Amino acid sequence: MRITWIGHSCFKIEKDGYSIVTDPYGDGSVPGYTGILETADMVLCSHEHADHNYRDGVELVERTGIPFTVRTIDTYHDEAHGTKRGANQIFIIDDGENRIAHFGDLGCELTPAQMEQLQELDAAMIPVGGYFTIDAKQAAELVHELNPRIVLPMHYRSAADGFGYDVIGTVAEFTELMDSVKTIAGSEIETTDDLGAQVIVLQPKNLRKRMN
Repeated sequence: MRITWIGHSCFKIEKDGYSIVTDPYGDGSVPGYTGILETADMVLCSHEHADHNYRDGVELVERTGIPFTVRTIDTYHDEAHGTKRGANQIFIIDDGENRIAHFGDLGCELTPAQMEQLQELDAAMIPVGGYFTIDAKQAAELVHELNPRIVLPMHYRSAADGFGYDVIGTVAEFTELMDSVKTIAGSEIETTDDLGAQVIVLQPKNLRKRMN
């Protein structure tokens, strides 16, 4: 699979010319990013907040033979069983060779049964910024328990690049807790690549500063 970080919690996952877009954010909903304008075979939204459900930003194509299967795990957007921010879904995407998970705006601890479903992941896209989601420490603990082959942090802010909400943390707060980290200049990886680290910090494709 090819995985591209578009920005915030939005990724594009591609295999054999087919693609899925996850959690497209609405125009102007997240500081520092240009608008979503993608084409895909499927769009997945972990919950119905404006920075995760902008389906109009993804033009869907109608084709058969999509190589992905998608399973969902129902979770919460907060630590109070959804009473603060509602529900959240984790998506497990499988192409028969790679098994990856997008954790959406996970804000709660996972049950043992849910953890069992998330074993042996080839890649995991996990929020690390806190406030609206699990924070850096909780994300690190989750990674240490699940031990996915690749971790792609998301839903954080960067003061240097000017993206993300002011109230959420930086990726450094997460990476400082991890042993194997690599920052790359691009916005995409191939799951078959030897990346040389477990945690891969990507550059957002739709960074406004980069696009001007």
